[in-house]
Amino acid sequence: MNPIETVKDWTGRSKQFYLDVRSEMRKVSWPGKQEVIGTTTVVVVAVFFFGFYLWLVDNLLTMGLSKVLTYFRG
Repeated sequence: MNPIETVKDWTGRSKQFYLDVRSEMRKVSWPGKQEVIGTTTVVVVAVFFFGFYLWLVDNLLTMGLSKVLTYFRG
């Protein structure tokens, strides 16, 4: 294939891709401000909850393993 034809083909495909992206972006339903605030709040609360839960489980396992190792060491 001729390099000039390759460039023309690439520019044509790029233009079509851009037009397709614009067309699809018009179909997107964007969330409102209240929905974004609500979902962000849920995510932040969930992160803190699971962070605390995993911290607690980690500490309990650490204490349990420490007691088992202390017991078997004598």
